[in-house]
Amino acid sequence: MQTEGILSKMLLAFQTPIQVYAEAGTHLLHLNGQIGKPLALESAGIWSCKACQETFTSLFRMGCCKRCFFESPLAGDSILRPELSTAHLGQADRDLDYEARYQLQPHVVYLADSGGLKVGVTRHAQRHTRWMDQGASRVRVIAETTNRYEAGLIEVALKNHYSDKTSWRHMLAGVQSGENLAEEAQRASRFFPEDVARYFVPNGEEVTLAYPSEGAPKVTSVKLEAYQRLEGILAGIRGQYLLFSDGRVINIRAHEGAHVRWTLG
Repeated sequence: MQTEGILSKMLLAFQTPIQVYAEAGTHLLHLNGQIGKPLALESAGIWSCKACQETFTSLFRMGCCKRCFFESPLAGDSILRPELSTAHLGQADRDLDYEARYQLQPHVVYLADSGGLKVGVTRHAQRHTRWMDQGASRVRVIAETTNRYEAGLIEVALKNHYSDKTSWRHMLAGVQSGENLAEEAQRASRFFPEDVARYFVPNGEEVTLAYPSEGAPKVTSVKLEAYQRLEGILAGIRGQYLLFSDGRVINIRAHEGAHVRWTLG
């Protein structure tokens, strides 16, 4: 089967194991059923900006062209740094209407075991999606806030004690920290800033996630820009990564906007 489309992040369904789908034009590809079979991705050398939809030979960052990266609210400061949110003050960064919808909703701060213990922030409504996208094996909510700014304040304080980055190699290998998340949540609560300490949740949601991947101890990350055509036997999927049997892996989210042809064997 062959089909063409513009790459977007894979759709992950919160099940055991997690079910993975890829949008390709008018098709929705169920990738769990492709594991153990040939799969190829071929780049057309064209990229679409997710903000302005214009096409380019490459994108700048976060799925955006250079102009949109610096001007669009889709790449605003609060996306990567929640503590820089300003919508709660009625102040715009780039587009107040968009930023108010994005920032002024319940958020959670969490501890995730994703190749090592890390702290993170996400919107409450899409927390499971975020955790699956990161390839986390275990997650515990440690705070529930009313907006993104408050969650950002907690995260900044906790970054002095926990990483805020996913160790992608360890994550793909299936490495786990082994920490007791309930005990770690209590420890983390001691570092909350006083004005947001009330958002700590002692009995926060805790989940364990199972992926269609047995882990890959040695991997090599590849990009479509260099390969143009990537093909091999699909060995597994974790987070937004496709893992091939020869140890190559590709981060689909990092290739958002690429015009590609999928070939499924």
